[in-house]
Amino acid sequence: MGIEDSQLDVEETTEPPICGFDEKQHSKYPPESTLKRDFLPSQDPSTDKRSSSVVGSINWEEQHEYAHTFTPQQIAETLEVDLQNGLSATEAASRLERDGPNKVKGAEGLSLWKILLRQVSNSLTLVLVITMALSFGINDFIEGGVITAVIVLNVVVGFFQDFKAEKTIMSLYALSAPVCKVIREGRIESVKAETLVVGDIVQLAVGDVVPADLRLFDGMNLSTDEALLTGESLPILKTPFNTFTRSDIPIGDRTNMVYSASTVTQGRAKGIVTASAMRTEVGKIAALLRRQGSIPEASTKARRTWFKFKLGIKTILGLVGTPLTVTLSKFALLLFALAITLAIIVFSTSKWHVSGEVLIYGICVAVAVIPESLIAVLTVTMAVGTKAMVKGNVIVRKLQALEAVGGVTNICSDKTGTLTQGKMIARKIWIPGNSTITIHETTNPFDPNSGFVKIDGLEIDEDKFEHTQQLNKLLSAIALCNLSTVQNNSDKSTMDTNSIPADSWTASGEPTEIALQVLAMRFNSGKTSLLQGGHRNLLAEFPFDSSKKRMSVIYSSTNQRQSDVFTKGAAEVILPLLTSSDEQKNEIQSMVDQMAGEGLRVLCIAHKAISKDDTAQLSTRDLAESDLDFVGLVGLYDPPRLETAGAVRKCQIAGITVHMLTGDHIRTATAIAREVGILSPTAANAADSGSIIMPAAEFDKLTDAEIDAIETLPLVLARCSPTTKVRMVEAMHRRKAFCVMTGDGVNDSPALKRADVGIAMGLNGSDVAKEAADMVLTDDNFASIVRAVEEGRRLFDNIQKFLMHLLISNISQVILLLIGLAFKDADNHSVFPLSPLEILWVNLITSSFLALGLGLEEAQPDIMLRPPHDLRVGVFTRELITDKMIYGSFMGSLCLVAFVSVSYGAGGGNLGDGCNEGWNEFCGVVFRARATTYATLSWLLLVTAWEVKHFSRSLFNLDPLRNSGPLSIFPTLWRNRFLFWAVVAGFTITFPVVYIPVINRAVFKHGAITWEWGVVCGCVVVYLGLVESWKAIKRRFGIGSGKHKLLTIEDAEMRAGLAPLVMKR
Repeated sequence: MGIEDSQLDVEETTEPPICGFDEKQHSKYPPESTLKRDFLPSQDPSTDKRSSSVVGSINWEEQHEYAHTFTPQQIAETLEVDLQNGLSATEAASRLERDGPNKVKGAEGLSLWKILLRQVSNSLTLVLVITMALSFGINDFIEGGVITAVIVLNVVVGFFQDFKAEKTIMSLYALSAPVCKVIREGRIESVKAETLVVGDIVQLAVGDVVPADLRLFDGMNLSTDEALLTGESLPILKTPFNTFTRSDIPIGDRTNMVYSASTVTQGRAKGIVTASAMRTEVGKIAALLRRQGSIPEASTKARRTWFKFKLGIKTILGLVGTPLTVTLSKFALLLFALAITLAIIVFSTSKWHVSGEVLIYGICVAVAVIPESLIAVLTVTMAVGTKAMVKGNVIVRKLQALEAVGGVTNICSDKTGTLTQGKMIARKIWIPGNSTITIHETTNPFDPNSGFVKIDGLEIDEDKFEHTQQLNKLLSAIALCNLSTVQNNSDKSTMDTNSIPADSWTASGEPTEIALQVLAMRFNSGKTSLLQGGHRNLLAEFPFDSSKKRMSVIYSSTNQRQSDVFTKGAAEVILPLLTSSDEQKNEIQSMVDQMAGEGLRVLCIAHKAISKDDTAQLSTRDLAESDLDFVGLVGLYDPPRLETAGAVRKCQIAGITVHMLTGDHIRTATAIAREVGILSPTAANAADSGSIIMPAAEFDKLTDAEIDAIETLPLVLARCSPTTKVRMVEAMHRRKAFCVMTGDGVNDSPALKRADVGIAMGLNGSDVAKEAADMVLTDDNFASIVRAVEEGRRLFDNIQKFLMHLLISNISQVILLLIGLAFKDADNHSVFPLSPLEILWVNLITSSFLALGLGLEEAQPDIMLRPPHDLRVGVFTRELITDKMIYGSFMGSLCLVAFVSVSYGAGGGNLGDGCNEGWNEFCGVVFRARATTYATLSWLLLVTAWEVKHFSRSLFNLDPLRNSGPLSIFPTLWRNRFLFWAVVAGFTITFPVVYIPVINRAVFKHGAITWEWGVVCGCVVVYLGLVESWKAIKRRFGIGSGKHKLLTIEDAEMRAGLAPLVMKR
């Protein structure tokens, strides 16, 4: 992976060597003269002609991030340290006092107060608080108490849901190693990592956590795992003796450096601390995480203070957050303004002689327009959705995120461990003159029985397959020239059989060697099998060496007169050692290039037979590894998860564009992207090949304006830094896209936090990523994101349904109460068509359970075949606004008809006196009319709950895909049991509310009715006819959802530009 003339060695567990960074190929880097440096050191430190005085003038505070371009001697002179003896104890203490401890400040954890503030930071809650205060202010303790209960319910449910998620995920992590070995005053000491200072000399060995950013100057076979920092899928071989001339190469290619929080997987080394604490690469990421918002660089402190004040007010009002949160907060402010307007209208009709009764009526009208139960229903619905998502392997840390993920238009995903398995497997075997062998659908990288094998495209049975001599040699070589172990914990004696449970396999060793051992075992040629019976004996082993870049073993056989030399290594290392002709070597090199182009890491396998008496070859490595016979090539890679391709396709069908942002090499990323379908050539978003695949170095050089000018944002960004990912998210925001970022590493955390919804991996994800994310996948499965999107879309649909229901109720009540101002009693006071408690009962009891039932509606069959909803419009679509006004007018008018029919029809207009305050002998007509109106409103709301299950389909044909025919209404309504029983309970509870003595007159201010039930039933029939007629008009003229028939998979594939899926094996 480093900047070297030769390709990578066999044990350098990184990506294909030809995909590595090559200075010659990166002509787009800026010229050296433009770099902010005093000088650029040369590849050979001996050629540097500058004097030590110039070196000593380096400003290390500015230059430490370019440490890979300085020689160790230059850094040592600059930092005034002896590379052999280290700092003195006095100097180390002085620097520690000056620079502070080597500790990375983690992202600030959420306090209980912040979680609580998050529950009340929205306009709807604030409006309810104001309404509650007014209710208590006019001594209406029943209404005030009920609203208080609603507020408390919302806060308690939301608080405990968020608190539970925080306890599940909560972490603040020590990113540095607790103890490390440092050389001070010539002695090796074990010190706490937080006491390290810039200039310290650190020793590293296998298993150590790197305590700070180090410039290596000595070492042997050092490899470090930097996956959580760079996204590299495998450990990276370090080259302490290299010095690079370019300052802006990717972090993963700076192989003379090791970085804080990475772990040593192999070898040993010494390095000089170049950066500590927040100046390390991990520290920079932590700084990005701690950055709160995007406060502009104002010219004065006053402007910055004003910006923070505005941001705080917006946050309290809920105007910062997900689209639904912001929309509902704006809607609450609008309702609050409307409530004040309606109260002013009531006061104006009394010519501002605001008596106690007028004040109560005005507040009653204002309260009628506020959907008190909305926020409680929304919170409970989201909490239920969150619980359902836990079963789908998704932990939702913030309730709002579940709704927000349903509106995603773009998913930016990391590759390693997210789209892929994060493990190496053998993918392809090529032997000259033989068929090509490929391995497919491996689900467990350690299980030799996982997946299946094809030869030249035809599937075979490995057990019945007859091995050729060359294949046997290759399998023997990769099994014996191998230090890894792969075993079945339940039954080691049956290691090479097909009867072993897939989940019982374990492995230890280098990922590359494990993959080779599993490949050999797949053909019953594992190391254990080959060594059984004692027929083979190890005579010599030439281990991997960073200069040789190959490994060899020599085995003798008791039944043969000769010994076997098995060698594996990178192709460019092995090819010069072969006895093959130039033509054969060209053929081999051509195949190496082809396999590398497929994203495979290619290993060359060679063999030769030597005489048992040839002791020279047993002791001399160069002699043993000369005149080798070529055996074959093996291609390895980190495979995609089996479900990834299907999940990506589902996203594309759903109108969601998937991007891969990875720290891996561009060829590897491209190969995986093609395999999982991100770069499917038939996809509509794959048209612009010029910008579709881009190295991060090229992307980072573009200005924001140049990025915005690109027609299609890159689908694959390779060699990404944390800043690259953040810029990608910001570019999507400028395009008004709604972005989800997934990832598992520390390097993903800033982008996870900046994205609209951040999704971290729970199994292999870093604590930092989980802290920054809104959701966490407990199975690290990209396919779980699709389930989260589906759940989010279902939730969005259901929010629209219960919003429609609640607002229809509010609109009908406002119409009823405003026109009810004309109903005057004997004292010329307006008579309430509904009492205040009837309004609260309908809004909080009848409507709440119906709305909650609508929130539990299952997803429509075509929910993932539709494009994402327009986030600029939000839940309040034109169709919803139109329908709620029409249905609300229908309902309000019919309630007026019910009141008038009883009070002015049978009652002759006798509205009594003082009937708003309570029962007297003159209130019989008003109380009967009020009960009739209450029953009508309740029953119409019950019918509406079923009607709004779909905005354009008839109640009698709601689900044509699952149920059709004249009786289809019954199984359709029964599918949502909660809503069904809520409607039944609503019908039933109307009778005791109307008939129970004392409660009906004293509490609800209405009386028992008889013949009036005919009016109620008549209004229900008329309402059904009106609603069904409007839906028929919508279907006939293609209004709103009426223009969409049930979508099919073929329709969605055509819209997404995808070819029909052909099942293949």
